[in-house]
Amino acid sequence: MSSLLLWVRLALATGVVLWPGFVITRAVGTRGAAAALSWSLALLFGALALTFVIGSGLTLTLLVFLAAGLVARPFRRRRIPRRPPGWAAVALAGGLLGILLWHVAGEIGGDGLFHLARVRKLDSLGGLSLHRVDEFPDGGLHPGYAFPLWHGFLALIAKIAGVDPARVVLHEGSILAPIAVLAWFEAGWALFRTRSAAWVTSAAAVALGAMAAGHGGSFTSIALPATVSQRVLAPAAIALAIETVRLPTRGRIATTAAAGLALVVVHPTYALYLLIPFAGFLLVRWVWARADFRAGVSAGAALALPAGAFVLWLLPVLRDTKSIRPHAAERARALHQYASQLVISSSDSFHVDPHVLSRTGAVAVAGLVLVPAAAVAARRRWAAFVLGGSLAVLATVLVSRLFVGLTDVVSLSQSRRLAGFVPFVFAFSGGMGVAARVLRVWAVPAALAAGIVVQLAYPGDFGSVLRGDSPSWPAWTAALGGCAALAAGLVVARRAPLERSAALAAALFLLPVFVHGFRHWSPSAERPASPLTPGLVHALRYDVREGATVYADPETSYRVAAYAPVYICVAPPGHVANTKQNRPDERVEQFRHFVAAGGDTAIPAGCGPRWFVIDRSRFHLVPNAPPGEPQPALVYRDLRYSLYGVASPRGSASSSARS
Repeated sequence: MSSLLLWVRLALATGVVLWPGFVITRAVGTRGAAAALSWSLALLFGALALTFVIGSGLTLTLLVFLAAGLVARPFRRRRIPRRPPGWAAVALAGGLLGILLWHVAGEIGGDGLFHLARVRKLDSLGGLSLHRVDEFPDGGLHPGYAFPLWHGFLALIAKIAGVDPARVVLHEGSILAPIAVLAWFEAGWALFRTRSAAWVTSAAAVALGAMAAGHGGSFTSIALPATVSQRVLAPAAIALAIETVRLPTRGRIATTAAAGLALVVVHPTYALYLLIPFAGFLLVRWVWARADFRAGVSAGAALALPAGAFVLWLLPVLRDTKSIRPHAAERARALHQYASQLVISSSDSFHVDPHVLSRTGAVAVAGLVLVPAAAVAARRRWAAFVLGGSLAVLATVLVSRLFVGLTDVVSLSQSRRLAGFVPFVFAFSGGMGVAARVLRVWAVPAALAAGIVVQLAYPGDFGSVLRGDSPSWPAWTAALGGCAALAAGLVVARRAPLERSAALAAALFLLPVFVHGFRHWSPSAERPASPLTPGLVHALRYDVREGATVYADPETSYRVAAYAPVYICVAPPGHVANTKQNRPDERVEQFRHFVAAGGDTAIPAGCGPRWFVIDRSRFHLVPNAPPGEPQPALVYRDLRYSLYGVASPRGSASSSARS
């Protein structure tokens, strides 16, 4: 299949999946990319829940999902809000970004394989339930993805487009890029109510997420739940919540609730991380202007109530997770793993290292430095959001008592990510407007010079283990300067806001970041091609029954589950939820015993594998069953892998091994 045909199929399938949400937005009197996506995911949540209760397949989900759109269609309102000016141009720019991202998609790796495995099971298996998409037949739900809403979204696209789920996971980011850019644009419009500031907001978001790291940045993985939550669903929720603050109609409140539900189901902790800056915004807005309190509470409740209800349902899974309220050994392991991102005084006193806050490069540095500038525009909503949101997040990640408390609730793996929810792009957009008013004619050359200097000095630190060369002073500037700005805003709020359009100055500051991004516009080497041979993948898909259990080494198992709709018994612990049922470390130790025993199939018998994949480049063994039990038969063999089956495989391979 050509790239063009695949792009067309994915685009059309995505449009079909977004159509019911688009219809609902018209029925409740809203419009925009943020609203359509939020309602589509909320409807899909209901359709999937019904599918799981009945135990049917994804076809039922699709029928129920589309039926909801048909039912809502007659209720479309004739008078709906206008789109923000420049919306179509932003959508076009986002489409161009998506085309560029197609060429740097590279390979699926890391967490992408984990999510591909779940998408593939939803697409291929019948009798669906929450446990049907787990990686282990004897495991438990993942606390972060207990309800596979986003996986269902991708699986529907794969089914409608008629393509393999791997292609959806790899390239759907190119289709979602315009929605991401529009979500940031709509959030900027909601806060600033000027087209230029909304443009700057979306451009800064692209610079921060796609350009600063090179190779397409996190936008290449925007089809994965964590990335889409932060880069698309969170700004969409902000846009809808702020519009609700401006005019709290029933339709807007309901749409904000749909956004809150979508975010908490796709990535639960990020829903909490969105509420923290939003609460800070409401507090500062009330302190500075004595405004928006009732409407803000309505919007906040719309975000929080679905999140609270879902977390209550999730509590049994959370209690089973070892990294939440961990014992001493688990706490020590986590502190050692993330030591480069923390300042550790003791096992009970630690916080995020301030340099982590500026690790994403020039936009983050500028955004932090410009946080105090919000004081001179204290009458404006954007100023309250920037200052209140920044101080709320900074206090939580930099004060040990608060950060340790958060860590006990969500795990250290998740709590450290709160640093990414400082409203960098809004601070940059608003702060540049203030700087342009102060510097006047000098704003444009000063912005270009500052952009070059900051990009060269602080290009970013994007490795999993940080080098530590990002500056810490921007975080302290935002924190300490923000506290001073909070007090100053009480006086300045009586005066007219000091700001102006700064589109050209902001564009010139961002120019070096975009130059850096396009200079490194190539697939990332950190995601190498899968070592699984095409022949092995074919055998796993056509000789092994769907839903069967396959046993292999952790690394091979992890990829086997991604490329065939099967269960596995072991996986790399870093890609497995550390729950009592999953027992990731015990499973790895069990595999070592399996190897030491020369492939004794009795060792993993509790997991129930009937198929065995041996990577002969690493392990020289043949699986063997205890006396009196059926011996595994060779089904497939190539230069690297061998596939053995205990039961008779399907098709022609049942009589002889294929190679």
